[in-house]
Amino acid sequence: MKNFDEKAIIERIRILRQQYAGKRGKSRFARDLGITPSTYSYYENDRVPPIEILLKMCQVTGADLDWLLRGQKGKENFAFGSNRPEITGPNTALLRKLDELLAKNPQMTEPVSAFIELLCEKKGVEKEFHPKILSSQVPSLKKAPDILQRPGWIPVLGRTAAGMVHFWDKEVLPEPKQAVTELDELVKRHLGRAIIGSADGALSIDLQARPLMDRIKRPQVNLIQVSGQDNDEVVEFVECREVLDLFADSFALRIDGDSMSPRINDGDIVVLSPSVPAAQGQIGVARVANQIGVTCKLIRSTEKQVHLIPINERYETRIVSKEDLLWALAVLCHIHITG
Repeated sequence: MKNFDEKAIIERIRILRQQYAGKRGKSRFARDLGITPSTYSYYENDRVPPIEILLKMCQVTGADLDWLLRGQKGKENFAFGSNRPEITGPNTALLRKLDELLAKNPQMTEPVSAFIELLCEKKGVEKEFHPKILSSQVPSLKKAPDILQRPGWIPVLGRTAAGMVHFWDKEVLPEPKQAVTELDELVKRHLGRAIIGSADGALSIDLQARPLMDRIKRPQVNLIQVSGQDNDEVVEFVECREVLDLFADSFALRIDGDSMSPRINDGDIVVLSPSVPAAQGQIGVARVANQIGVTCKLIRSTEKQVHLIPINERYETRIVSKEDLLWALAVLCHIHITG
């Protein structure tokens, strides 16, 4: 590569990857190239890849090799060069329209790619949480008849509920059966206490699992406040039998801040389950070593790192080592208090 400007080639590789897979698409691009994300990052940051990888980049994206090596073609046309393979197959008309759209509007490549990636991830989550798999992972009320005494209450665990079980303070979460027992005891301690307040809430599903989506027929839930063991203590519960039937070990947290707005806003309540780990590219709650409390973010994992991605563009993505991730749970649904 002595006759080429290596820095310019690396920059064009970066441009190519962003156009093809988006600003956060290094892992996807690496996967399509058949290499590891760490190997690709090495190429994009420090070194021109070997010729077979350069050829693979052109094959995958349709880029012109001469543009990639010398930059002699217009940037706006590089991903739609004459060497792009002919579109054929059952979806030919749709693919041609998409190809024409991106050729005329290259700035739309990233949002369209992100949308397609989300659709693929959604299908992956639905497959992962197939009803048969879900039923084997989540404790069933039929197998735990003592839970039937619970009135469909999911405890909101937080600093305002003094003396409650703080799962997020533990490096290792309790097993689902143990979590059910602890939550059951927690709820029973407050049954019969005076209800001092209630509010309506609108429930939105975040984990696109078919059993969860089919079970939730009523988008309205109740937030119940009861008096605690101390005179000034207020304990909160979400009343939602449908979620509790699927996830007997579920608990809830209040969200502080607006890093996930407009999807999840400050003061909203998220529902989690120790038996459902965070899914790739989906919203989750994570606990990181040497960090106070937990954080709610979009979670993406690479070979050695975890990306905690806010929805609100005013906040930056945080990258932590996989070794520092103590646990991460999927957000099953969230609740916005309406009155």
